[in-house]
Amino acid sequence: MASPLHLHRPALAALAVCAWLAGCAVGPDFQAPANEAPADFSTWHGGASELAARSASAAASPINWQSFGDPVLEQLQARALKANPDLQTAALRFAQSRAQGTAVRSQGLPQVGVSGSAVRLRESEDGDFARVIGAINPAQKDQIVKVLSEVHNMYQLGFDASWELDLWGRVRRSIEASDADEAASQALLAQVQLSVQAEVARRYFELRSSQEQIRIARDDIRAGEETRSLVLARTLGGLTNGLDLSRQDAQLADVRARLPQLLAQEAQATNQITLLVGERPGALAAELAPGPAQTGPLPDLSLGLPSEVALRRPDIQRAQAQLHAATAGIGVAVADLYPRITIGASFGFQSVDASTFGEWGSREWSIGPSLQLPIFDGGRRRATVTLRKLQQQEAAVAYQQTVLKAWHEIDDALSSYTAERQRNAQLAAMEVASRDAWELARVRYQHGMTDFLVALDAQRTLLQAQRAHTESNARLALGLVAVTKALGAQPAPEPAA
Repeated sequence: MASPLHLHRPALAALAVCAWLAGCAVGPDFQAPANEAPADFSTWHGGASELAARSASAAASPINWQSFGDPVLEQLQARALKANPDLQTAALRFAQSRAQGTAVRSQGLPQVGVSGSAVRLRESEDGDFARVIGAINPAQKDQIVKVLSEVHNMYQLGFDASWELDLWGRVRRSIEASDADEAASQALLAQVQLSVQAEVARRYFELRSSQEQIRIARDDIRAGEETRSLVLARTLGGLTNGLDLSRQDAQLADVRARLPQLLAQEAQATNQITLLVGERPGALAAELAPGPAQTGPLPDLSLGLPSEVALRRPDIQRAQAQLHAATAGIGVAVADLYPRITIGASFGFQSVDASTFGEWGSREWSIGPSLQLPIFDGGRRRATVTLRKLQQQEAAVAYQQTVLKAWHEIDDALSSYTAERQRNAQLAAMEVASRDAWELARVRYQHGMTDFLVALDAQRTLLQAQRAHTESNARLALGLVAVTKALGAQPAPEPAA
């Protein structure tokens, strides 16, 4: 007599094969692309060597929005992150991707359902069951059909369960692709957050620049009015002719003409900020009242930054996640070429009499596997595999393009910021020298030691130097905004324990 172990060997072998197959997943496994990165930014710099980062310092401070040291800017960015409509849309899409991921992951779990019914029915006297009865028992056909066709009740209650054996990894690859899509949505959310923060910062420094230009213009108007009083007194005293007074009036009118345009720029920048934070016009009047931007010394990025910071950009992370999803999609398509085996089971009660419904004799059940084997579909599944491979190749090209674009954006931002920093230092020195020249020319003219044209030229030079230096301060801040965005706004370091 055969032993029980011998009798169960085929079943054990089949289970072992299924377990081995369940551990397999067809299609390529995703491997993160190897990204080429320079030792420091000067290696891949596209312009003059003196604008390149000179070295990469591992201890360099991360570039983030706290680098500006402006609490008003940080508060505006925080409000924008809560109320910006574009950001809310991205957050909703991320939530949708997470819900979709939950739906996809459910495919790997058993599906269980309960069904019940209570119906009143009548079978047809000329239907299929009558034909079968007639073939089995022609003599009693009429009597049996009459009984079966009487109106009666039917009560039914039961549950059914099914579970697909993921032999080829179709479900696992679907879950892998869904997780990658969720990661891509999360990276997109971070990318939108970065863009919103950068736009708020850009508009904020444009506003502060306009307000500073307004302050300078008003100071220039007051200084011009004082100079006009001096020229008028000298003209009335016969020390000079009316030509100097006319020249000073023209200079004063030119300065006054700039003020309305600057006020309009201030209003526009204010409205753009209120729109970004989801507020009505004028809602931020107190927060955005005229005043200097509270920025500290901006960093000298020519000393270098670690090159790996570029790979933390949200757009690169998103492109990598999309490549991962496309790679997993190949496995899903390949798995569709193979059979699907689903184990199903059901148990319930069925009775035509409510009094006997639920008794053990009215039970019914079934259990067993079902097989779905693709044989011919006109090449649809094969074409789908080809399509997924082409989509994966497209995602790989898009990833490489995103990385290359990131390096160019970083190089452009660093070059512009470094060049503007050098220019700003020269303009600051120019403003100091122009102010000294104007004070000296004004005193000499007041004492009749020089011509008014000399003093007027010195005044114009000072006004030009002030405007240029103020505009450069704004451009320098905007340049750091561009660098911060290009580097992905690295997180601030954790405080030491």
